[in-house]
Order: sequence, then structure tokens, then C-alpha cells
Amino acid sequence: MQLRSVLFAATSVLLGAGLSPASAVASNGGLCCLDAREDVVRSVPAVPAGSGGDAVLDFEGLGNQEPVENFYNGGLGGNGSGPGPNYGVVFGSSSLSIISEEAGGTGNFTNNPSGDTILFFLTGSAVVDVDGGFDTGFSFFYSAASNPGVVRVYDGPGATGTVLAELNLPVTPPTGSTPYTFDNWVPFGVTFSGVARSVDFGGTANQIGFDNITLGSDVPGNPGGPVLPPAAPVPVVGPLALILMTLGVMLLGWVVARR
Repeated sequence: MQLRSVLFAATSVLLGAGLSPASAVASNGGLCCLDAREDVVRSVPAVPAGSGGDAVLDFEGLGNQEPVENFYNGGLGGNGSGPGPNYGVVFGSSSLSIISEEAGGTGNFTNNPSGDTILFFLTGSAVVDVDGGFDTGFSFFYSAASNPGVVRVYDGPGATGTVLAELNLPVTPPTGSTPYTFDNWVPFGVTFSGVARSVDFGGTANQIGFDNITLGSDVPGNPGGPVLPPAAPVPVVGPLALILMTLGVMLLGWVVARR
């Protein structure tokens, strides 16, 4: 099992209620929370997922403090957003989207890898079910200003069965260059053997956020990134062509020498 952790320096947003690191302190003595508003709308239990597959989940299209639920199962979020893409992915009832305060939400974050929306939770942890399963790898960006996190990949639904991978996520202190607490995003990924069917995103509630969750790769994707052009084909020179080219060069040299 190969863990990959690389520091990420970009410009995006994360959890919170738009409070600066100096003015907002969480109840546990840490830095300001991702969202200081606790009046989130609770979701109903998720319905069974469809077939899974590799996908990048960036949570764009969901509302502020909206339960993700079936948005990535071709259905709706808990507050009616969607329908989203049908990746066969269903989020548990504690999994919430949140929009940056810069974009009109209550999220105390910036510098996230894409868009204005991320994943967080206010109770328990964020559990993701992928009914069709995925293999090879798993990755994401995260920000945890004052409390570490942990993510586990399981071969059963609902965070059950064998743990295929476990990622312990260190604290990512604020950069101090923005008015937001959660402004330091780090990519993290892992490869594993077997077929995964659920992921449990854990840590301290309202103190960690995730973005660009990628199923099937240990390098997180960026759905908003530029599309690279295909590489130019390298011409293949056969033996006959090589002989003719050599003779041509020799003939040219003979002509020049005669002159």
C-alpha cells in the first residue's frame, strides 16, 4: 500500500462561516470551524446506489449545507438540487455540501482545488457507498486547520467489511495569507488491492473538509482543469527510408564538393 501526500498551493475555499482565524475560535479551543451555523437541514436515509465507476466528485451544483444524498446517483440532494451525474454513488445522512462565503455561502474556506463547494459534516462522519465498487486507487484534497482526520476504504457497504486502505490526515495549518481559516488544501491518495464499496471520511465534526474526491486513482482529478492536447505522433523510420535518406545526404555532399 503506497500513501501519497503532496502539499498543494492554489487558491480556493473551505469550511466555516466567513470568520477570520483571529476572530473565530471553535468550542474545542481550536481554530474557527468550517461552518459556525449549526441549523443544517437533516437528510433522510440514502436509497441503494446504482453501478459505480471512476469519477471525480467536486460537489458543484449542490446548495449551502445541503445533504449530498443521491446527487451523484443521478438523483437529488437533500434540498432538491440536481439531478446530478449518475456515478452510482450515494452519501450517508451526515454528508453535507457547503459553499464558500466568497460565493455567497457560509463556508470559512478558500483555495480549494475547484469551484466554490466542498464536502463536510457536522455530526458523525461522511460515509460514501459505491454499489458497483471501484479499484486501483482513491484520492482527494482536504483541509484540516486544527484537528487531524482519518479516511478508511472498505470492501463492504456502509463502512463495513475489510479495511482496504486507511489514511491518517495531518493538520493543515492556515497560511495566514487569507481571512479564512481553511485555506491550506493538500492532495492525498492511496493505492489498494481488491474492490472497494464504501469510504468513511472521519475527523472532528465541522473541522475538516474534502474536495475533488476521485474514485479509481491515487491522484485527485480536477474536473475544471485544462484538457491537455494529445501528444504528437513520433514518425517511425523504416530501414529502406533510412538507406534512402543516407544516400541523399551523401549525394548532396558530393554535389557540394564538386562545386
